[in-house]
Amino acid sequence: MRTVAFKTIVDAVRDMCMTSNYDLPQDVMDSFSRFSKTEESPLGKSILEQCVQNAEIAKNERVPICQDTGLAVFFVKLGADVKIDGGLLSEAIHQGVKAGYTEGYLRKSSLRDPLYDRTNTGDNTPAIIHLEIVEGDQIDLTIAPKGGGAENMSRLAMLTPSSGEKGVIDFVVDTVVKAGGNPCPPTVIGVGIGGTFEKVAYLAKKALLRPLGTPNANKKYDELEKEILKRINNSGIGPQGLGGRTTSFAVHIETHPCHLASLPVAVNINCHAHRHVHKVI
Repeated sequence: MRTVAFKTIVDAVRDMCMTSNYDLPQDVMDSFSRFSKTEESPLGKSILEQCVQNAEIAKNERVPICQDTGLAVFFVKLGADVKIDGGLLSEAIHQGVKAGYTEGYLRKSSLRDPLYDRTNTGDNTPAIIHLEIVEGDQIDLTIAPKGGGAENMSRLAMLTPSSGEKGVIDFVVDTVVKAGGNPCPPTVIGVGIGGTFEKVAYLAKKALLRPLGTPNANKKYDELEKEILKRINNSGIGPQGLGGRTTSFAVHIETHPCHLASLPVAVNINCHAHRHVHKVI
């Protein structure tokens, strides 16, 4: 059994909150470069270049990439042989988020109640935590801050099994096309297929964590991702919704076995500020 100090987790989370909002990951920067070479619209190409400049300013001056610094969404793999000394893992994450968003001068967007008390909590807590217990003696943390503009455009459908591949493609493409410029394209599209109502939404968000440009391990789903991405980028929405061929950088699919009477599909859209930081303690 390995013991990890409560403060070690708090400090790691604090730093991750700030880093994720200041530094776009290399896979995202590489996507800007790759798609700039194929973008046919002069305006679209200019927007992509401006997005890169914005990311460079944020990195160099340690300021947020976007004014919407998002809700703090964490994916955590907790080793079964880890003991946390000094408090609960969830509380350590919440304290780290509070410190990171306060010390980093990041906008706080979390409200006390979704309907009857829409006042700001003042520190961007509580965080959204997805926890998985795994083998080992490490704590694997990933933060993926999620802004409201892209999140609001996400959708879920309980399709019938007869909808098949065509139904899945149509639903995903229709969701992205109807979103238009609202989620600040070029976007990254996370798609969940299978499971149950709540599981498929989780799968769609988890799909956003895969490094951009990496193929799906399942050949059939890899081809499906490519087909959906092709249709999305042929829609003409383009960067920031102002026309072009770069509406999305990638489509990533996660799946799970489902009930024989169901075909759940969820689409979680992320904006061009595709922020995420990974750390292992």
